[in-house]
Amino acid sequence: MGKLFAVIVVVIALLSAIPIITHSWFGTGISFALPQDISTHGHAIDEQLGETMLEAGLSFLAAQFILAFFVWKFSNRKANAEIKTFPGGARGLVIAALVLVGTEMLALGILGQKAWAAVYFTPAKPDAVQIQAQAGQFAFYFRYAGADGKFGALHPDKIDEGNSKFFGLDPANDVESRDDIVSGELAIPVNREVHLMMHAKDVGHSFYVRELRIQQDFVPGLDLAVHFTATKVGKYEIVCTQLCGLGHYNMKAYLSVLSPEDFDAWMKQKASEQ
Repeated sequence: MGKLFAVIVVVIALLSAIPIITHSWFGTGISFALPQDISTHGHAIDEQLGETMLEAGLSFLAAQFILAFFVWKFSNRKANAEIKTFPGGARGLVIAALVLVGTEMLALGILGQKAWAAVYFTPAKPDAVQIQAQAGQFAFYFRYAGADGKFGALHPDKIDEGNSKFFGLDPANDVESRDDIVSGELAIPVNREVHLMMHAKDVGHSFYVRELRIQQDFVPGLDLAVHFTATKVGKYEIVCTQLCGLGHYNMKAYLSVLSPEDFDAWMKQKASEQ
């Protein structure tokens, strides 16, 4: 039975690798291919994901083959056979495992540094489109500076969603907020960098657009930011990937990537609706 189990382990390990290599599930037509990339940094993210999957896959197969080898070799050991111990004992095994796993994690971190830094460790360009994003149970709202190029101050005590005061602006007393544009849709110009400044109104949420290869948590009490450049006109879904309450399943918005002319027209239309 021991040798049969060893064979089964090898077969299962090899079969489990097939969907990863072919990007599909055994001829069912279900594809595991990545969605289209519409960002300037997405190719680096995809390359890093491929390298991680390759490294993890090879490590998984190696571990299963080693397991199968030991099961095969020692499954029929006689009752009076001499029991051998690994050089160094259990402590040596633990140290070896720590070194191996530590080296693996360090290598992945070094390889992924470039992809990570492109989004988080480099500042947005001065001429990037400035947009504020607010997440709250259970909706996203986005704010654009008006013609004056300045955002009005936020007043949490003045937030009143029933009257569409999602950011708590005070236009009666704050001149800079009078031309601010608030929208439930995120519209951006194609091939132009966007600096998205993010804050949560209540609990933790997340901003995820798979085509942008962007996933950033909203953390209550912290102002966070990401910057990106979309390269393809279209409409894409924004979803919250943090469990934020009973309405989490329905918390989404849409990203519209527009031509420069269409974006200017969209801004003028939204300004007239405020």
